[in-house]
Amino acid sequence: MTTFFKTLRTVLAVGGIAAAASAALAQGYPARELSGVIQWGAGGATDVVSRAITPHVEEALGKKIVLQNKPGGVGAIATNFVNQQPSDGYTVLYGAENPQLHPVLGISELDYSKFYPVTIIARGVVLVVANKDKPWKSMKDLLAEAQANPGKIKMGSTGSGGLPFSVSSMIGTVAKMPVTAVPFDGDGPGVTALQGGHIDFMIVGAGAAAEHIKAGRLKALAVLGTEARDGVPPITDAVPGIAKYLPWGPFYGVFVKRDVPEDARNKLVAAYKKAGDNAQFKELMAARGNVMMNISGAEAEAFLKKWQSVTAWTYQEVGAAKKSPADLGIPKP
Repeated sequence: MTTFFKTLRTVLAVGGIAAAASAALAQGYPARELSGVIQWGAGGATDVVSRAITPHVEEALGKKIVLQNKPGGVGAIATNFVNQQPSDGYTVLYGAENPQLHPVLGISELDYSKFYPVTIIARGVVLVVANKDKPWKSMKDLLAEAQANPGKIKMGSTGSGGLPFSVSSMIGTVAKMPVTAVPFDGDGPGVTALQGGHIDFMIVGAGAAAEHIKAGRLKALAVLGTEARDGVPPITDAVPGIAKYLPWGPFYGVFVKRDVPEDARNKLVAAYKKAGDNAQFKELMAARGNVMMNISGAEAEAFLKKWQSVTAWTYQEVGAAKKSPADLGIPKP
């Protein structure tokens, strides 16, 4: 046998062993606990959704998922961290919508196109909430005081690309809202500051504020929509021009690196799908004002691309984009 054929046989043997080992590894997945990285801080809407669904996923997978909050950079810190981990399916990203805007805002080149959507769990309802001691009874009252006293009203913010930034930018194109943004690492810390009177109002996902509103610790001035919800008037009552951007809202999803082995990825999809169908979880999500989606794969990717297109071009329109969506290959909606 020539040296060439000996070498070829060796290569094929090694390749066969590697393929068998890979198949065995995938077959035994998950063999240990997983790490779940949450983009935002404790107590925020993303954190609440992540911690609510995880026990049901653990039951389906048969393994523990250790959750950790990695806030910062409007979600970029956690997203970059997960992207740097091995592509073995043992690190999952619990994220919100923000990374879809990072390229157009010049925050990061990394968006969800570099990840596989295990699930888009739900989309959130957006509320404008105020400190309970403020005299405002409606969004109209807030706007009237902001216009009469420019810069004196303090709005909780989560940075460029965050929910308050996005919605206030939309409002700013059709009405004057001269407020001062105060940054926080997520809506959880912002809502805490709001209750303490350190800021005056905040635009948040309903999940982060629902219990505080029920308990009377915060008051809801408006819902981001064209119709009232649970007795809260639509924002279009005060800002009718914003209707051109609606419907719009945040979303919550779970992602892994795109090159995670297919078998491991499929097991994650099945586990999160089952968890999303859990009656107890669905009841909790509805109580917090979220609309269940529970989609993955191609359906989720189509949703992500449409959301990015609408929002990125809105930012371009209001002058908030640092990079043109066209230059980034993001089509107009």
